[in-house]
Amino acid sequence: MAKKTGLSAESILKDIKSGKYAPIYFLQGTEPFFIDQISDYIEKHAISDADKGFNQTILYGKDSQIGTIITAAKRFPMMADRQVVIVKEAQDVSDLEKYAKSKVAGKEIEFNALEEYSKKPSPSTILVFCFKYKTLDGRKALAKVMEQNALVFTSKGLYDNELPAWISAYVKSIQHEMNEQAVRLMCEFVGNNLTRVANEIDKIIVNLKEKTTITEAHVMQFVAVSKEYNVFELQKGLGTKNILLCNKIINYFAENPKDNPIQLTIGSLFGYFSKLLLVKTNKPTNEFDASKVLGVMPFIAKEYMAAAQKYNSSQILNTFTYLREADMKSKGYGVGTNDDTQVMKELVFKILHG
Repeated sequence: MAKKTGLSAESILKDIKSGKYAPIYFLQGTEPFFIDQISDYIEKHAISDADKGFNQTILYGKDSQIGTIITAAKRFPMMADRQVVIVKEAQDVSDLEKYAKSKVAGKEIEFNALEEYSKKPSPSTILVFCFKYKTLDGRKALAKVMEQNALVFTSKGLYDNELPAWISAYVKSIQHEMNEQAVRLMCEFVGNNLTRVANEIDKIIVNLKEKTTITEAHVMQFVAVSKEYNVFELQKGLGTKNILLCNKIINYFAENPKDNPIQLTIGSLFGYFSKLLLVKTNKPTNEFDASKVLGVMPFIAKEYMAAAQKYNSSQILNTFTYLREADMKSKGYGVGTNDDTQVMKELVFKILHG
């Protein structure tokens, strides 16, 4: 088949919905939502319910060898035009990328079963690999062969600034609407875990008594606050002087202390405000100049430039004193509390109001 890479989930689904199926789908990447979206649609719609008993095979990576998978793919469909073989959690297939030895005409050769199958796949089989949370090594032969002979889709997560548009599009795709305030609140409550976002939206719709625009009141009523915060979110909160967000994050840290040790948080904040000081000192006029000064991508440098506008030079310098005090307290030195949560609350208060 023709080489097909760099495709979006939307374009792949559009082809599938019009009845255009590829013989092999290799769905890989860090965002499982899009992988599940494509494979679930194929599982539900590629063949009729009446044919699924004999002609649909669901395998799981931990329980399958590549030889078993290829054997299933080579079978002929029973009383149907095609069959479907889906390998879920394909990243756990232990010998997926391994090479076996065989003798051909008295000469020993090495081969990979998936590579060989992909060169001449069964025209009556739709073979789907759900290779989650990582990708094939592009330098190795299997990745290159897949790119040439299979439909390869690499699923990537969304940046925070891409999430609102995605939520609006997702709601529209299931024949509903959500107002702008509700979209923003959903981003705040759930974050960019797309599977969780989709599940929460579906839950709202199930609870609505009639079809109506989803509002912030619906989000407040039906969506649990489940966003997982980290030090980078805290940096954003401090960079925008968002007091409410900073307090939410500190409370989240208090509930998950093992995942958010105070010493690492303080170290990260020291690095963050050091970059703000560089911006203040060098005074770049645009994000491209700032990116050279900071050694980060321009879109990230732009955030540092915006944050630097929220603080004057004295406030940034004072922050290093606050960070040193917090570090000492967290280690049991000096006066006052050494409770990590209280230390972090005091630190954030001083930074925001100092």
